[in-house]
Amino acid sequence: QVQLVESGGGLLQAGDSLKLSCAASGRTFSTYAMGWFRQAPGKERQFVAAITVGGGNTRYADSVKGRFTISRENAKNTLYLQMNGLKPEDTAVYYCAVLRTYFSVAVDYWGQGTQVTVSS
Repeated sequence: QVQLVESGGGLLQAGDSLKLSCAASGRTFSTYAMGWFRQAPGKERQFVAAITVGGGNTRYADSVKGRFTISRENAKNTLYLQMNGLKPEDTAVYYCAVLRTYFSVAVDYWGQGTQVTVSS
């Protein structure tokens, strides 16, 4: 069992930057591929970014590529999402997740989410 707790959400303006964090419990964080997802009101939850166990490889949804950066600190059991150049369409609840595999969007564990709201 892994518990994930996101933090760092807030209310921002278009063009702002924000860094989300996800703290994971347990000693096995460093063995999991991790990801970020988001869900806007009235829409399905969508994939945002993924990172391998060691952090050496990442992949992104086209909508955030070049603006968002996923990273991790295994020594701190923490996952991050740096978001730059925020747009109103980035408004959503952001979730961190333990991925079944790096190349999959299947999720074994979810966090509770953190709200990000971007005004124009």
